[in-house]
Formats: sequence, structure tokens, C-alpha cells
Amino acid sequence: MTDKMRAFLVDDEPLALKRLSRLLAETNRVQIIGQESDAADALEKLNSLDRNSLDVLFLDIQMPELNGFELLSKLNWQPLVVFTTAYDRYALQAFEVNSIDYLLKPVEPEKLERALNKLQKLPTSGEGQADFQKAFKQITDFWQTAHKDYPTRVASRIGGRTRFIELAQVTHFFAEDKLTFAATAAGNFIVDRAINDLERELNPQKFVRIHRATLLNLDFVEEINSWFGGRLAVKIKDGKRTQLTVARERVRDLKEKLRF
Repeated sequence: MTDKMRAFLVDDEPLALKRLSRLLAETNRVQIIGQESDAADALEKLNSLDRNSLDVLFLDIQMPELNGFELLSKLNWQPLVVFTTAYDRYALQAFEVNSIDYLLKPVEPEKLERALNKLQKLPTSGEGQADFQKAFKQITDFWQTAHKDYPTRVASRIGGRTRFIELAQVTHFFAEDKLTFAATAAGNFIVDRAINDLERELNPQKFVRIHRATLLNLDFVEEINSWFGGRLAVKIKDGKRTQLTVARERVRDLKEKLRF
């Protein structure tokens, strides 16, 4: 980077844009080379820039017609980004990575300084950019998951009767004897869905595949123990402390979802 970081600002709120611009100017560390309150105009201008002329993009997430992630997906190249957001605090865990940052609005000077310090320490090529691309994918995936409408119930048909089971009560799904069951504290219910289908359809932040025949609701995990052969054993909160086996090839995914 040059002595001053070259920044482009995008925010659909003129007052927020004005505040961020003023705070950046006051740091005497940033040269603002452009700013836009319209995401479509920002996209056009950013795509016309030489990638070597910009060090960082300060980007609002929630914008009409084109949100921050959609804008990034349409860029011809990938700049370093500091996201700004006034809400969706529940999604901020997705930003806890080394090569990306966020600012809660209204932006505070000390938090802005923290972000600038972090930016100056980042590699701008090679492994550093690879880390950024990985981080960006994590955030995009998390955002899409958080804003997708997932089902809250699953149907269980017995003869001519259909019962709807709340997914919040399902500890896990399991396949047995060519049937799929939803396990709850009240009992097991046959569902007309394969485990593969359920894995695709249900919220991946809640339900994770731990075995070819088992889909676990993470909300019911009580305890995890190491098991032989590189596997894990999960005890769930179902009143019976049912123990489920985690296949070796599924261990890493479960650990990432549970953050341990």
C-alpha cells in the first residue's frame, strides 16, 4: 500500500456516508478516491478502476436493489473490504476471520482506527489474498444462509393422517430399514424424505450431517467425546442422553459448526 490507503466508500445513507468520509479524513491515513450512495453506480465505477488504484472498499451491507454481497459478486476483481452494518448483529460471527473486518454503524473513531491498523498489516497478494477469498466465501455463505427461508416443520404421514413436527423439537434425523425418522422427545416419526434431501433443504447452521444415516440438530448437542478410529461420539439432550456416532470424514465439519 502507499503511505495513505486509497479507499472507495459505498453506503446508501448519505448521512452515514458523510460521517464515514469525515472520520476517515480526520485520521490523515486515507485518501478517498470515490464514494457512492447508489450501489449500481458504485459497481460501474469500481469495475472501471484499475485494481492497483484502490486499497480498500468500505461497503454497506444492506442496500436497496443491490446489497453489499451482491455488489461484490459482480465486481471484475476483489478488493479488500471493510463492511459496515447498522444491524444483523447475529450475523457478525461470520466476520471473525483474520483477513476481513466490519464496522457497526454509527461508526466510532476508535473502531475505525482498529480497522485501519488491521488493513495495514494485511498481505496484498499471494497467501493473503487467498485467505481473503476464503473469508469472503464464508461471509457470503453465512449471509445467504441467514437470509434464506428454511422450513420450520416437517410432515410425517401415517396412512391417511399427516402430522407436522416442529423442527425445533427434532433432535436428529436417522435412516433405518430404508425409512427416515425424525427423532423427538415424544418419539420417532417417519418422514417421507431421504437424509440427502433433508441435508439440502434444512438450515445448515442448525442441521449438520454427522453420518451417512444421521442428520444432527446442533441445538441438542450436550457433550462430545473422542472415540476410536478418529471418530466422535455425541450425546444429545433428549432426556435419554442418546449417543450418536460421528463418522471420521464428518468430524471436521462438525467441529467447524460448533467452533471447537
